[in-house]
Amino acid sequence: MKIEKKIVQRLFEHARREAPVEACGYLAGKGGVISEAYELTNADRSTEHFSFDPKEQFTAVKDARSKGLEVYAVYHSHPASPARPSAEDLNLAYDPNILYVIASLADGKEDLKAFRIKGHRAEQISIEVTGHEKL
Repeated sequence: MKIEKKIVQRLFEHARREAPVEACGYLAGKGGVISEAYELTNADRSTEHFSFDPKEQFTAVKDARSKGLEVYAVYHSHPASPARPSAEDLNLAYDPNILYVIASLADGKEDLKAFRIKGHRAEQISIEVTGHEKL
């Protein structure tokens, strides 16, 4: 997975702004490079899980399509736990064709990881920040 550095920065800014609630949204781009983040409201306002506001979700997908972008990933933050899918994340991952990105703020450190989740099993995917080393 390739992602622009400015998008990584936006993900962590969103995560810090929403903490201790999980931040969430979509990541979109084209040509295999994520170039747009859509910050969505965590309708559950939970510190342990998230759900999208359906109206915002529809608007984000519509906007991405209007710009010729493809939604590549769902992202969310883990304000106090590591960047790995929780049991709830595995249970709620319905689309095996989309990546799941987790931005962790645990122990005051930023950690970003991506996963493909299929059948309640997660496979970590490498992240390349454009112009920088892999995370």
